[in-house]
Amino acid sequence: MVDYERLLQIAIEEARVGLSEGGVPVGACLADESGNILGRGHNRRVQQNDPTVHGETDAFRNAGRQRGYKSKIMVTTLAPCWFCSGLIRQFNIGTVVVGESVNFAGGVEWLRENGVTVIDLHNAECIKMMREFIEKNPDLWAEDIGD
Repeated sequence: MVDYERLLQIAIEEARVGLSEGGVPVGACLADESGNILGRGHNRRVQQNDPTVHGETDAFRNAGRQRGYKSKIMVTTLAPCWFCSGLIRQFNIGTVVVGESVNFAGGVEWLRENGVTVIDLHNAECIKMMREFIEKNPDLWAEDIGD
């Protein structure tokens, strides 16, 4: 049995790093079906001046090439945006663990409709971290989600 809470803690660590760097606090990791971490990362859009470096894309890139993704688990502190939901579908990642979808629902329902197993942990720390970030940085948040 995979310990999703343990994997989420790794994603939260990444989100905290991103926040400390002045970025958007979204962290992620990509794991195999046994829960072994293949790659981890965080949103670096601000830090690298690159709009494509979301938490999920950073973790995905850091995992390197894999022989198939159906059995892989993407763990993210926040529901994936449409860009990251597209990455999940493009590579057929089978499971997504979401820290929270209260502040942003992203493509969670679309992923479910397309056969991805989505597990929303409704984590209080993830909810609070993102809510406080959005309140303090509304313009940066709007930019991040393409508003």
